[in-house]
Amino acid sequence: MSGMVTEARPPGRDDTDTHVRIGALVPLSRPGWSEAGRHLLAGMELAVREVNDAGGIAGRALELVVRDTAADPDRAAAAVDELARLGAAALAGEYHSVVARAVASRADALGLPFLCSSAVLDALTEQRARWIARLPPAQSHGWRIYADFLLAAGHRRVAVAAQPSLYWASGARILRDRLAERGGTLVDLGLGEPAPASVCDALVEQDASALLLLVGHPEPAVSIVRSVRRDPRLAEILIGAPAGQPEFTEWATSLGADGAAVPFLRYLPERLGPLGARVRTALRERLAEAPSFVAFEGYDTVTVLADVLRAHGVDRAPAAETWARVSVEGTRGRIRFSRAPGTGVWQWSGAPVQIVDRDPADAARFRVLRTG
Repeated sequence: MSGMVTEARPPGRDDTDTHVRIGALVPLSRPGWSEAGRHLLAGMELAVREVNDAGGIAGRALELVVRDTAADPDRAAAAVDELARLGAAALAGEYHSVVARAVASRADALGLPFLCSSAVLDALTEQRARWIARLPPAQSHGWRIYADFLLAAGHRRVAVAAQPSLYWASGARILRDRLAERGGTLVDLGLGEPAPASVCDALVEQDASALLLLVGHPEPAVSIVRSVRRDPRLAEILIGAPAGQPEFTEWATSLGADGAAVPFLRYLPERLGPLGARVRTALRERLAEAPSFVAFEGYDTVTVLADVLRAHGVDRAPAAETWARVSVEGTRGRIRFSRAPGTGVWQWSGAPVQIVDRDPADAARFRVLRTG
């Protein structure tokens, strides 16, 4: 069987005897981060193809029913309702944390299992959720590692240019608390919607040694980086992007050498095992470029859900009880879930964390600066 992806299916058609459906929620259009969505979907599609080539789910083809969230929580919640009506056995995906939060809330209310592929906001649900699990580490885990990296590099006074957002506010709070524990200070430039010139002037006034971009990509992130790189007053400042903007080709294409040496978080091990290496090759062919960590997250999401569906069938009630018993070899290590305080969801606690940047000598090459 070959992998199947569909954008829509007439509500009246019933082919559940031949297909098992997974709803795939991904940002494929603006204002969503469409490049991340494309990588996420490529990983899911590859895993579906391999599941079906191996016989599917008890002889039934696995099928992705794809919905573009466009970074819109309301649109995503409506898609959850639609996918439930279409008979999806589970939901997968989403990159944007605020959108994933809306998906998780609605899916849990409907009793529809959702494995979140790529969103890290700690409180993915307000209350303890039965039906929701997540692959990437909680934001508090990764961003504390990032704060420790800054301190180890000698940065004690760190500035942030932040746009209004629950996700950015959560990240700033984590960084501020961690830096304060170790004698550092986080300075919010307080610019609301940061403009490049105002960011440069504020950095000089605050005498910070590092600037963290908690802003959207490509704008205003690209314009801010260009302005800081070209300001002779800021020649020694470190620019950081903990949310991972430099991971994608669009960053390097937009900024060239200016986009190098900008540390960010990604969720890959120091070395991929045999499965990860094979999947990397297949993803590179599918994407026509090097796969990001988000593509691996997409692959692992479908791999886990396929294992759950094989073991427990497509009935939703038993599926919700299986997160604690999952033990699946993914591209980045063995995946097991446990309850993580403060998140409300089942969490893969062993997800790898790296801090990397693009090498100034070759922007296509990544340098691993720290692992955690």
